[in-house]
Amino acid sequence: MPNKTSKKTKPAQERQPPVLFDRTQAIIRKLNGLLGGTLVTYFNNPRGSVCHDDVVALYELLQEVGKVETIHLFIKSSGGSGQASLRVVNLLRQYCDRVNALVPLECASAATMIALGANKVLMGPMAYLTPVDTSLTHSLSPIDRDNERVSVSLDELTRTVRLWQAQRSDTESQEENPYQQLFQYVHPLVIGAVDRAESLSIMLCKELLAHHIKEETLANQIANALNAKYPSHSYPILFEEARRIGLRVEHMPAEINTLLLELNELYSEMGQRATTDFDDTHAHGNEIVNIWEAGGIQVYYQQDKDWFYRTEERRWITLNDNSSWRRIQKKGTKVEKSTLHIS
Repeated sequence: MPNKTSKKTKPAQERQPPVLFDRTQAIIRKLNGLLGGTLVTYFNNPRGSVCHDDVVALYELLQEVGKVETIHLFIKSSGGSGQASLRVVNLLRQYCDRVNALVPLECASAATMIALGANKVLMGPMAYLTPVDTSLTHSLSPIDRDNERVSVSLDELTRTVRLWQAQRSDTESQEENPYQQLFQYVHPLVIGAVDRAESLSIMLCKELLAHHIKEETLANQIANALNAKYPSHSYPILFEEARRIGLRVEHMPAEINTLLLELNELYSEMGQRATTDFDDTHAHGNEIVNIWEAGGIQVYYQQDKDWFYRTEERRWITLNDNSSWRRIQKKGTKVEKSTLHIS
């Protein structure tokens, strides 16, 4: 009998996240009309963050926008690099006389720093800022149960020392150094690096506020409050609290807030995980994590790579990483797509 050829299994087609350029542009046009100025949008999905590459992506937008009187900046982010925030604000200021931050939802940590550089912050009913106290993941940081380095904050270290001192009995030696006990768990160089990062955070806040606040006392008050007042890095600073610490905040008009929430919903759809599982050990991941957009142009970072599960190490590793910044631009009636090479 003739041999039957076995039927090959067709490999799964890689899933792609949706790019909703036409729909987001339609909302941006409406918002430009309502705001009477130029809207620039910045969105991170839960795995995106404020980073130095954002500055180059923003530059691509601002080259198209040109010099304007006011830029209205929509921010939705859970944070990232404070030093990148300083660069973002400095670049924005080179293209406009005023920056207004539009915050309909979370604007946390390093994103709060971006908002500090704005002349005013318009907050929606669900909006919040957060403290900007610094936590640091150092190469000598402690390791968690998943063998990952954990972040350490100066506030956590300070509170640990205070608690240790408060619980000591009067019979114990007062000369004993609490850091001798702490060094068993946290390397001395990590403690020094975190202390330096805290000083940097206060300096960054003052630099950002200096763009529009000339009273040094008020700038110091805001910077110190955001770095040392709150017991949690994720504490939500709502409208009234933001006003109490000295920030120039205003309530966002309802129509603008509604459109920004619609825009956020489209960005969230773009930012969903698009994972293709080929088998138990092979997969491909596509995910848009950072998005910048203005009228006629959108720049986003897409993670695009294969994943392989290394069984003997019980962990996933990446292969064939084609992640990159990508640009969509409308020129006349045509929409052009290209890769933005940033190194």
